Amino acid sequence: MLGLTGPRHRAGALLAGLALVTAGVAVQATATPAVAATPHRVLFDDGHAEEAGNADWIISTSKPDPLAQDSSPSSETDWTGALSSWGVALQKTGNYSLKTATSALTYGGTSATDLSNFDTLVLPEPNTLFTTAEKTAIMTFVKNGGGLFMISDHTGSDRNNDGEDAVEILNDLMTNNSVDSADPFGFSIDSLNIGSDYPSAISDSTNPVLHGSFGTVTKSLIANGTTVTLKPADNSAVKGLVYRTGYSGNTGAFFATSTFGSGRVAFWGDSSPVDDGTGQSGNTLYDGWNDSGATNAALALNATEWLSGASGSSGGGTGGGSGTCTAAQLLGNNGFESGSTTWTGTSGVITNSGSQSARTGSYYAWLDGYGKATTDTLAQTVTIPSGCTTAALSFYLHVDTAETSTSTAYDTLKVQVLNSSGTVLGTLATYSNLNAASGYTQRSFSLASYAGQTVTLKFTGTEGSTLQTSFVLDDTALNVS
Repeated sequence: MLGLTGPRHRAGALLAGLALVTAGVAVQATATPAVAATPHRVLFDDGHAEEAGNADWIISTSKPDPLAQDSSPSSETDWTGALSSWGVALQKTGNYSLKTATSALTYGGTSATDLSNFDTLVLPEPNTLFTTAEKTAIMTFVKNGGGLFMISDHTGSDRNNDGEDAVEILNDLMTNNSVDSADPFGFSIDSLNIGSDYPSAISDSTNPVLHGSFGTVTKSLIANGTTVTLKPADNSAVKGLVYRTGYSGNTGAFFATSTFGSGRVAFWGDSSPVDDGTGQSGNTLYDGWNDSGATNAALALNATEWLSGASGSSGGGTGGGSGTCTAAQLLGNNGFESGSTTWTGTSGVITNSGSQSARTGSYYAWLDGYGKATTDTLAQTVTIPSGCTTAALSFYLHVDTAETSTSTAYDTLKVQVLNSSGTVLGTLATYSNLNAASGYTQRSFSLASYAGQTVTLKFTGTEGSTLQTSFVLDDTALNVS
């Protein structure tokens, strides 16, 4: 119900379980990308038991830099690991810089393997859960333009016996993170153990993953693996490219792609296709890379090219905040329907209280409205790709007040842009009790001047000591192109 004039009571507006950061802004520092000899930077993860049991999902035993093992590999045995064929094939093109991460994944830090230094992250069948901080880093990396390659295995493939397998770990990444847990990529991984199959590629001559510079994809391989269920209603960009025999549409997709924010996502339902059959002594491996009934090498390499932005096709970003611009909406949880996720600020600001009304859906952001001295904040950090010439911030604002003055601004809402140190770079607008009106009004601003920067968008509501003013926000967006 819009047009409230009574004071707001904080207890009535709280959502059970919300725990937003109080009176502060969580910001991420912008890391300067490393100057690489080649433009497409790929990070393979080895910090989550990717070598447990018989697994050997590494490009080289030399970490983080495989070039320390052999600086000019000519065959896959010049590097040691079950993924060495993949790594060597990329290295031989002269267009890729490859590294291996062995510690916790971060984004916006100073580590040489910080995700901000890379275009693509490969998760080759992780066998330990990602921490809360790691999930935030991965999801933010993708949202800001990074490529994410997720490789699963069959349900029950718990190689280190910690109670978690790749299916559960990757599903947890997508459904239990602070950036967007509402099916961000438009698919979920099926709890299946498919013994064997040669899944077929769809017919799409324009698809850069199926028809890339590394060859044409016709079939893949399942040697105990799984599939995904697609949910295009949640993300219209999701697309199945390779399907289990007898399946099509939204079920049985063995290889799928999607986008999130400015980034790209690829999923493969088995690690056997990227296993080259050679690795460290004592491991039992399977040569799916060279299987004559499939085209797994072309699929892996084309997908890496697409994820890294190397193919030049539309539909994703070209790195975690760097490179060219692809049209996208960058704000996470932009309609507040996921509750407290993504945004930081004062507890209780994001709410579904019936005392005000959302413009759409059930949730909205409500700053102030208490009839006493109060400061409420709401903020989100976002990286605007450097190649974008348009960056349009918009939001819908409703203001109601019990103030009677037609000339004095007793209560205010500031909309500001801050840098990674919390310094205000600019104030976009200041609203007050004088802007009170029925219904929502859309407000729009250009942030094009901040292209190439990681900035924080912050709303600060400040209320005086007596009569209430409520600043109600909904349906935010930051559209870039």
